Amino acid sequence: MIQTLRSGIFYIGFTLWTLVWAFFTLLTIPMPLSARVWSSRLWARTAVLWLRLSCGLSYQVTGLENIPDTPCVIVANHQSALETLLLWCIFPRLSYVLKQELFRIPIIGWGLRLAWPIGIDRSAGRQALVQVMEEGKLRLAAGFNVVIFPEGTRYPCGEVGPFSSTAAGLALRAKVPLLPIAVNSGCYWARNNWRKKPGKMDLWIGPAFAPYGKSSTLTEQAESWIRNAVRQMPGAASKQ
Repeated sequence: MIQTLRSGIFYIGFTLWTLVWAFFTLLTIPMPLSARVWSSRLWARTAVLWLRLSCGLSYQVTGLENIPDTPCVIVANHQSALETLLLWCIFPRLSYVLKQELFRIPIIGWGLRLAWPIGIDRSAGRQALVQVMEEGKLRLAAGFNVVIFPEGTRYPCGEVGPFSSTAAGLALRAKVPLLPIAVNSGCYWARNNWRKKPGKMDLWIGPAFAPYGKSSTLTEQAESWIRNAVRQMPGAASKQ
């Protein structure tokens, strides 16, 4: 009962904050891109703080020393919306590869679009891949880290789906490191379940892989590291 109540309080506060943020972000249209990036980080950091206060759900990061000094392609397993918020708390400049449909959400979608993500039509096949390569290189050249969830959808706690080679392909084409990140967010913020569990989520940052070789080999290296990390994470291990 308490968990349900606290989760409800979180969603009320989160929704109100997101609406306020989206409206505020629209006002930054005539401002430099840095203002919109600052606005996005503020939204995410405030939401994460509210999550801790309302639901007792916090996080801990391992491997900050592995973050490259230069822009990189971030490849992470995907279990909930939580990691999309947390990455904004860790990296100063991010560009997510996400579904175009999100841009159509009134006000919120408009604000999201201003953060300079890469919106793709997942049914477009090769055209979407070309778009990620071209726009991804632009983002990286501008000093942004590009985030790609290679599974394409969220998976339950302890599970990792098959990886696409898009992230590795972009890293190779742009000649930037591929940075693997593993999360167990689904153990606390599960897909298709609006109730949040209190606790401390883990986010592990692995060693960056140099952009050499074939995309399939680079993908296998990142996928192997993430799968092994997820198996060792608290909570996730019990789901195996």
